[in-house]
Amino acid sequence: MEGDIVRKRSRVVSKYWKVAAAALLSVALAAPLSASTAAAETPATKTQATQARELQDQGAAAGPAVDRGLEYLVSDYQTRTPTKYTADSWTSFAKALTAAAGVADDTSATASEVAAAKTALMTSAAGLEAADEGTFQTITNNTFWNDTSGNPIHSQGGGVFKFGDTYYWYGVHYTGAELYRANPTRKYDGNVSFVSIPVYSSKDLVNWKFENRVATRSTGVGSGANLGGAGWVGRLGVSYNENTGKYVLAVQMWHTGRGGHGVLLLQGDSPTDTFDYGYLQTQITNSPTTGTGDQTVFTDDNGKDYLIFSNREGRSRGFVAKFRESDSLRIEPGVEIRRGAGREGNAMFKLDGKYYHAASDLHGWNTSVNHVNESTSSNVQGSYSGEYVLAGTEMDYSHVTQTGFFVTVKGTKQDTVIYAGDRWADFAWNGIGYNQWVPITKSGARPQFHSVSQWQFNVTTGEWRVGQANNYILNPDIQADRIIVSSVRGWRNLGGSVTNVNGGVNGSRFALQVSNSGGVEQRIASVPAGTYTLSLHARGSAGQVVITGANGSQRTLGIPSSSGWAKRELTGIALPSGAATVTVRASGSGGVTVDQLSLVNTSADAPSGQRYEAETAPAVCQGTIDSNQAGFSGSGFCNGSAAAGAFAQFTVTPATTGTATVAVRFANGSTSGARPANLIVNGSTVGTVSFDSTGAWTTWTTKTVTVPLNAGSNTIRLDPTTAAGLPNVDYLDVGAATG
Repeated sequence: MEGDIVRKRSRVVSKYWKVAAAALLSVALAAPLSASTAAAETPATKTQATQARELQDQGAAAGPAVDRGLEYLVSDYQTRTPTKYTADSWTSFAKALTAAAGVADDTSATASEVAAAKTALMTSAAGLEAADEGTFQTITNNTFWNDTSGNPIHSQGGGVFKFGDTYYWYGVHYTGAELYRANPTRKYDGNVSFVSIPVYSSKDLVNWKFENRVATRSTGVGSGANLGGAGWVGRLGVSYNENTGKYVLAVQMWHTGRGGHGVLLLQGDSPTDTFDYGYLQTQITNSPTTGTGDQTVFTDDNGKDYLIFSNREGRSRGFVAKFRESDSLRIEPGVEIRRGAGREGNAMFKLDGKYYHAASDLHGWNTSVNHVNESTSSNVQGSYSGEYVLAGTEMDYSHVTQTGFFVTVKGTKQDTVIYAGDRWADFAWNGIGYNQWVPITKSGARPQFHSVSQWQFNVTTGEWRVGQANNYILNPDIQADRIIVSSVRGWRNLGGSVTNVNGGVNGSRFALQVSNSGGVEQRIASVPAGTYTLSLHARGSAGQVVITGANGSQRTLGIPSSSGWAKRELTGIALPSGAATVTVRASGSGGVTVDQLSLVNTSADAPSGQRYEAETAPAVCQGTIDSNQAGFSGSGFCNGSAAAGAFAQFTVTPATTGTATVAVRFANGSTSGARPANLIVNGSTVGTVSFDSTGAWTTWTTKTVTVPLNAGSNTIRLDPTTAAGLPNVDYLDVGAATG
């Protein structure tokens, strides 16, 4: 949804710079900005390129700037379409874009002028307001995520940052991510060899396009060393510096050739640039150790950037430290905001004017509840409350994750914080999928974590809703505890013998076993009224599962004995709105073992399928996005080029693998008859579609086809086979995949 505005101002531009950047741009100040980065290099021999870069980093304006970013940003923003935005917001943006284009074309522009133009452009882009209310996009957890090209997203220990009107997701690609994804039936201990830091972009926080590897093993880290020689690289974030126009990436690094532990600061000219060495800071004042414990980057509403971290050893103290405003290449003294038990996964979010520091238990990537300290003043570096458990994280240890980072979305209708949890566990075997994202809202005095396996989010309005395929049972795969226990997380013992056991279904790590006439129950706080399906896999002796509604109604699923895993299912369960209870019991002294429990709303009025507009990224139109034929949906339609092969492509994200019904809305006003096209799914032709004449270009109709889809990201391409090309294509409606 290009141009969706989810923050009423940029996260990266302060109020001061909204004014100052415009002033700098208009008067083209040539005086150098105040910055001190002479110590960015260690005393190693400096190359001429390094010296030139340092002069630029200091804001030197005596000579022309060498900046890779402004021209790239101008080119990107020139693709925006005015009809998608309100007139007032477009007017401001268009002026800034024209001015920035002029600076980009001026070979004599100074570093100060380039930085001011870049800042003014991003500020105006962040202020673009969508002309419509956007659409809901589906986020499906418990699966491995792909980018818009169908390739794996490799992004551990990073963060999402909004620059201009676009979100950018940075993280680390480790070798273990490839191994576990290929075979998620074992653990790959300690396989955290660094590969690269990729960056992905998105307008809707759901569909992510791969942009670049901003750092690789060959990236220099000073003194002739590179990232390939580091023993550890991870936990990172990115800030934008308005003074220099640089994007600064802060990442933990342990490198014996560079003095051990420290915060490595890299910088680039655009969010997707190839980043270069800026500085390595081994000690942050007031921290009792070198380097940091887990860390993230937080940008406040006023554009100021902070490193959120703990001390490296013991991690009993939490700090908020400001990035140096002149160039962001130093971390200023840390202010301690908490002290107590060791914590990791330190991260910060802001909601309703309060700051919240969240962290996980200190036990090496294992899942846990989220521990929160909230601010008691309006200062991010001020006083904080004592620690409490974030409500909603108790039943399944934060959806079987450790704290990763947060994204605050300020929508036109409500504010929503997205919790981005890590599930990679050095390296994994605690469930499927590395990135688990769930909404956090605040309806009372404290925030609430909503542990959902599938949900839908509208980045424009900030609204969210539970998805059709959401599983209302928490810790359904018995992965939260990660060790053998006698009281399984999220399940209350009802007597007999209860434990989790090694060897779940489909090669998963654990399953739930009850024996000696024992049982467990889980009380689900609330389900909407509807018709549900209960399913699970079971083996061993006989047992039963009982689902009880808020009105006391019960349905029972009998489990016959089985030597191997067998799927059991109970359909047509009518539940009223309110609490529901799932009870698992063994029928006798023998043990029944269950895994992958699921309770899904199958009502006809449950959210079903999803719409994908042709004009909304990551959809691709080989032609133009037009709005001159009435009756279309959204803000436009794909008017493909008149040529064979001029395709329209959609990226769709069903929750499950199976066959889905796809409705293509189109208009064909041609008098020359039908326009045929190949139907290509994930690169393979699965059929042909004939788009018959509709009599007029303003007469829209739908053509329905069925296609095989995988859970997660898929591409559906309409590839015309004649020189006439495609009809005008409005959108795809994709139903839920079944079978």
